[in-house]
Formats: sequence, structure tokens, C-alpha cells
Amino acid sequence: MQAGYNKSIADVNKIVSHSNVMFQNFRVLINNMICDGEVFMYTFGIRETQDEDRDWIKRWLKFQWGAEIVIGHEQIYYPADLPGFIAYEHGSKESIGLITYQLTEDACEIVTLDSLREGIGVGNALIEAVKERARAFGRPRLWLVTTNDNLSALRFYQKRGFRIVKVNIGAVDRARQQKPEIPEIGDQGIHIRDEIEMEFLL
Repeated sequence: MQAGYNKSIADVNKIVSHSNVMFQNFRVLINNMICDGEVFMYTFGIRETQDEDRDWIKRWLKFQWGAEIVIGHEQIYYPADLPGFIAYEHGSKESIGLITYQLTEDACEIVTLDSLREGIGVGNALIEAVKERARAFGRPRLWLVTTNDNLSALRFYQKRGFRIVKVNIGAVDRARQQKPEIPEIGDQGIHIRDEIEMEFLL
């Protein structure tokens, strides 16, 4: 799994303009937000990705990660070709989150997760959508990989019941040979070298 950088919605929508297409399969979530001491309601929807989203997802990934591919456990993924869910602002339809995943014979892997609105449950809602999908297909294990520097992701997932099950030493160093866009230094000046595998048993 690759975690997203904190870029603003305005920045993203300058690069990736999302077409105004109506979709039938979506849910609306309502959360409280606090701004200048006042509480107000914030709504966002979750819907499945569609074929019409593929080009937009490619642009999103290139903006967020520098390339249309991600590499995890020494495997190359093309997230735009994978199933996923998009979070969007209920009123404006602006995209504020994306998760992609892959179903295998006995598990479901989260490949990417990005949220542009922190603290209102976007990431959690996207994970819950994938959990439901994994359960529906009878996959008892949800898992992902993140990098050793990504302390925020490690905190985020562990707070939601994921456990560390494996550390793949030097995996990012090897991935960098195939994807040179991967930076050497990550969060808080930590060298990005290893992958950490996490899982949630459904």
C-alpha cells in the first residue's frame, strides 16, 4: 500500500479534472467538522470506480506518486486497472479520496489509499468499503504494505486493528531500481528502505 501526500483539493483538481458523471452505486457519509470553534456537518460519498475513471486515476497517481505504477513486495501494480472506490464531496462531487485493491485466491490486498481530507473519516470509510467487498467474496484476510518511514500510516492502520506481520528488509531499495521516482528520504527525514506488511483478519 502506498500512502498519499497531503496535497490540497485545489492543487489536485488543477492537475486532474474529474468529469461530472452520475453513478448509481454510492453511499453518503455525514461527519461533524470543527472550524474556528463551530461544529458543522460535512458530507461525502463513496462510490465504486468505473471505466470512465481510469484516465483520471492515472493522472491522480502521477500527481501523488510521480508515476502510474506502484511497487509492493517486488510486484508492479497498475492501480488504474484495479477495482477501487472513490470518496467525493457530496455537493461539489470533487474527489477527496481513492482506494484501490486486488482480490487474490485467499485474501484482499489494499494497493493504494489516498485521502485529501484528514480527520473526517475519508480513509476509514474507504477501508470499510473494501472490507465489505472482501467479506462479500469470502476473503478472510485484508492486507497491505507500507514503508518504514511512513509513521502516520503505521499509526493509522494500527488504530484500526491492523497488525504488523512482516518486515521486508531492503524491499524499497530494490523497488527503486525499477521506479527511480521513489525518493530516498521520506517522512521526518527517515531513509526509505524497507516495506512493512500489515494485516486485518475479517
